[in-house]
Amino acid sequence: MLAAEEAGATAAPFLHGGKPRVKRVVELFMTGGASQCDLFDYKPQLEALHGQPFDPGAGKRVEASISTPGAVMKSPFAWARHGESGRWVSSALPFLSQHVDQMAFLMAMESSSNVHGPASYLQTSGFVLPGFPAAGAWISHALGSLADNIPAYVTLPDARGLPYNGRSAFTAGFLPANHQGTVIQASAPQPISHLRPPSDRTNITAASREEGLEVLRRLNALHGEARPGDDRLAARMASYELAARLQLSAPELLDLASETAETETLYGLDQPETADFGRRCLLARRLLERGARFVQVWSGPGGGSLNWDNHTDIPRELGAAAKGMDQPAAALLADLERRGLLDDTLLVWTTEFGRMPFSQGSVGRDHNGGTFVSWLAGAGIRPGVAYGESDEWSWKADRDVTTGYDLHATILWLLGIDHERLTARHSGVDRRLTDVHGRVIREILA
Repeated sequence: MLAAEEAGATAAPFLHGGKPRVKRVVELFMTGGASQCDLFDYKPQLEALHGQPFDPGAGKRVEASISTPGAVMKSPFAWARHGESGRWVSSALPFLSQHVDQMAFLMAMESSSNVHGPASYLQTSGFVLPGFPAAGAWISHALGSLADNIPAYVTLPDARGLPYNGRSAFTAGFLPANHQGTVIQASAPQPISHLRPPSDRTNITAASREEGLEVLRRLNALHGEARPGDDRLAARMASYELAARLQLSAPELLDLASETAETETLYGLDQPETADFGRRCLLARRLLERGARFVQVWSGPGGGSLNWDNHTDIPRELGAAAKGMDQPAAALLADLERRGLLDDTLLVWTTEFGRMPFSQGSVGRDHNGGTFVSWLAGAGIRPGVAYGESDEWSWKADRDVTTGYDLHATILWLLGIDHERLTARHSGVDRRLTDVHGRVIREILA
């Protein structure tokens, strides 16, 4: 149930008063900085001047994050227009390209950082520093879960490792601890840590656990009575109680045996390149069906390889990352639609920054906070539109620029929340997800 519904609408001043278009959000995050000029941002200028020195003119200074700027580099992938909207997409994404008429593209996003850690924090929490609540934690804090046995905020990291910033990417920060992201390691023997007693603890039975929980409940009640102004215990109790309910629901949730062979093939579970991301996209759909409010699926671990941080070899590295993500992401969109979930679910695809239009080394690309692309699909979104435009090089955002603050403001608005009103007092400051920035991108709303 929505936290606002539990307390009554008048007790939730952060609601904007309009009808929420979205009940749940699933975010696909491309770890490392997905190259916009090799995926969605087609620039003929790169083809025309391939191999020539990069010179944006007007004496503009050209710098790169960790390299010397190289020559203009065209995309190694072929480009074509797709759908009735005629949206350009590269051949690296043959599956997602079939769905462009359902998407709204933000073609001129920019980040104030081109360093992975700070830029990732910006795109997940609205701040470059650690310690601030992730977007999922804010949403959990405001709205709660749609079911009492599923966490509101769940995150599904890559099987090869956590993203940049590790578990702090999913933190509740200064919000109550029960709003932090519940981590599910989909391919691990124990997908959810500490869900069951260790196998060698045969003395722990269902009856003994219930007796222990009852003692704990009595002790917690005494502790709470003695400290009426301290909400930390209540948050911890709520977290433990949810964990107990999750112990009962998780086996069914994580068991894909009930899924048809057709569904498993749709998500690419039958192929080694797509199996991991496909499994997690399928689990995301199952979580959304069962009441999760905000689900993150990460493509790639943190670090200099096996993700979207393609400094060395765009054809090989980005090609592999795209192949692993493309089919499962398209399957999730199609599956949500055919099950009727897309009517009140928002799907977001994003990354921390983009890549440079010139080469690093031979065929790599360096970090670029100047412009990147995100897209949204589903409830409340105008399908088949694009907002913003980068310059002729895909070097800098040029027109109708948007930021992570704007993206977060828009997500909250679709959930019924005014981003300027959703605040939490911390160290004498009324903090919010969008800091002191952000506007709702109404140009992409239906």
